[in-house]
Amino acid sequence: MIIDKYNVIGVMSGTSLDGIDIVYATYNFDERWKFEIHKAVTFPYSERWKKILSDLPNESMTFLQEIDKDFTALLAEKIKVFIDVNGIEDIDFVASHGHTALHQPENKLTYQIGNIPDLADILKRKVVCDFRIQDVELGGQGAPLVPIGDQLLFSDYDYCLNLGGFANISTDINNERIAYDICPVNIVLNYYMSQIGKDFDDKGQLAATGEIYEPLLDKLNALHFYHSDYPKSLGYEWVKEHIFPLIASYKLDLNDILRTFIAHCAYQISKEINKKDHAKVLITGGGTYNDFLISEIKTMTKSTLVLPEKMLIEYKEALIFGLLGVLKIRNEVNCLASVTGASKDHSSGKIFEP
Repeated sequence: MIIDKYNVIGVMSGTSLDGIDIVYATYNFDERWKFEIHKAVTFPYSERWKKILSDLPNESMTFLQEIDKDFTALLAEKIKVFIDVNGIEDIDFVASHGHTALHQPENKLTYQIGNIPDLADILKRKVVCDFRIQDVELGGQGAPLVPIGDQLLFSDYDYCLNLGGFANISTDINNERIAYDICPVNIVLNYYMSQIGKDFDDKGQLAATGEIYEPLLDKLNALHFYHSDYPKSLGYEWVKEHIFPLIASYKLDLNDILRTFIAHCAYQISKEINKKDHAKVLITGGGTYNDFLISEIKTMTKSTLVLPEKMLIEYKEALIFGLLGVLKIRNEVNCLASVTGASKDHSSGKIFEP
């Protein structure tokens, strides 16, 4: 019998390297899916782990397989702490995204570390994980995966916009869910802030002191990715190949780099949300706290931008990976071909028993 209520630990580690996001949530199905987040926390990465994770795209497959075991042990340790500190007892399973080490869908290749059976063995709990690989094998991008959650949990909004390492968006067009990456955001902004020893530009205050350098802005907006149709997705490799060398070629001051890149992000994001008149847009992700970026987007759109409570801003992706796990357990579709470009809708993920 399929039950309609699940208590799940959802786990996410994103490209912005903020840390490991963990939520404890209940999902109820009664004509439509509803959720409640009970507890949530982010375990920040140590400097050692930040360096390891940021260097992963340059590493050999042998190294990735070695670090996979270490990262899985780290995940298990943090999940255990989360469960113990919060005294959580009623858990149906853990749903974990892992951390993307390699994403080259054009080569039928995607690798998320932290998705090996060790996780279930160490936790002594059922684990649902490794949600991307099946989609890539079916000819899809393996990303984005969050839109099915947007559709099932946040259908009141015209757009769901996530501002994380990358900006990505999802929406319904002709009764079909469409989603795609728009542009890099924090993965670029935080990279430049790290050069002055900071993790991020608090509220975008440093960017606000800079000047827009139009030649760079024009070159950024002219990049081929922005003129290709969805489905499309971005990865760190693309940023390293196209964005960083372009910015470096202009020898600009840091605040001018940040200001110009914010203008680029705001332009690309507003261009997408302006495709629907007076849309209602749910915005989540760490970039939501960049007041300057949000204000720049507002100047370029008539859409209503909705910034929800902090718990949802920070933990929406972990919440949705919990839902992907629920759908996998129920053998229901959790990967949409309309979003990823795969040959068919499917129920993705691996289930490991301890």
